[in-house]
Amino acid sequence: MGAFEFVALDKKGKESKGLLEGDTPKHVRQMLRERQLLPVSVTEVARKESKRQSTFSVRGGISASELALITRQLATLSKAGLPLEETLLAVGQQNENPRTQSILLGVRSRVMEGHSLADGLADFPQAFPILYRATVAAGEQSGHLDAVLERLADFTESRQALQQQVRNALIYPIALVVTAIGIISFMLAYVVPKVVYIFQNYDQQLPLLTRIMIGSSDFIRGYWYLIIAVVVVIVFGARQLLKHDGPRRQYHRMLLRLPIVSRLTRGINTARFTQTLSILAGSGVPILESLRIASQVVVNMPMREAVEEASLRIREGAMISSSLASSKLFPPMTTHLISSGEASGKLEEMLSRAATNQEKEVDGLIATLLGVMQPLMVIIMAAIVLLIVLAILLPIFEINNLIR
Repeated sequence: MGAFEFVALDKKGKESKGLLEGDTPKHVRQMLRERQLLPVSVTEVARKESKRQSTFSVRGGISASELALITRQLATLSKAGLPLEETLLAVGQQNENPRTQSILLGVRSRVMEGHSLADGLADFPQAFPILYRATVAAGEQSGHLDAVLERLADFTESRQALQQQVRNALIYPIALVVTAIGIISFMLAYVVPKVVYIFQNYDQQLPLLTRIMIGSSDFIRGYWYLIIAVVVVIVFGARQLLKHDGPRRQYHRMLLRLPIVSRLTRGINTARFTQTLSILAGSGVPILESLRIASQVVVNMPMREAVEEASLRIREGAMISSSLASSKLFPPMTTHLISSGEASGKLEEMLSRAATNQEKEVDGLIATLLGVMQPLMVIIMAAIVLLIVLAILLPIFEINNLIR
């Protein structure tokens, strides 16, 4: 039995959409006819999602907040002893997003066919990442799915909270930058020409700063469309270029060499890696498989390749800490904590502590950067406005010379 999305017409010709569970599309059409509805289209949810993933779509997977909420609901109902298919049905009916609802019912239909929950989630890889699926599979194999879902809920909620915190922190600087650009562009395009025009009638050379401002103003007014086009081409070209492994690897290596950006890059990727490895190891996933999955959450290519090389050394019997430390890309504090965990038999706890340590360090660094950026943007904006004002006032100061 599968989940199907349908579009049908009633006797009055009114369109109706919804979800139905059935064995085949033909079975679903028959059920619609029994409800006095004329089937227009019947599409299996899993097939529709697969088609969406193979083609370009502006809609990605489930949002971080939605995934966190779904996981918490699954964990709560599973811990209460509700059968898995009823749990999925209840969570699906509780959700107000039609697409998420259809995905959950699609997963439920796979479970009712006899497949595991992890196999059902695997039909929707855009909605449920590999870390999520691997953790659920480990929970099912160990017989502690409810406890693993609780862990996974905590993990997804902490990740969503961190993302929300960063987004909220960036609102003010972005608004400040946009406002500054808008004000400066307006002054150069409209204010400067009207104020300075009066001085162009004098047969004398205007001050250098005034001439620069007039030239900038004329350029913006005459070629504003060209400026926008160049910016769009640069952004689009950079994004296309970074889709190739070679340029992207060079770009990521450059990030690891920049003073402040390097600390952010290492901290964010290390926190993701250690947190993922901690939850996988604690869920009973074999360490080599855990490393393979955890490497996929590392965005920086040199760091990801370092994890893959470390996996080869670990396969040969090396320690995790020494294998990671040999790349010199991971913070020393992290490798020392991992080494302590290996020695004491508390690897999962030390990995979680290393992740927490890195997250706190990254949070502190981001807070410091944002604290510096805000007054810095105000100073830069004030300096540019001051230059514009000086460009207007300098001819006034020299008006006597211009009259002579």
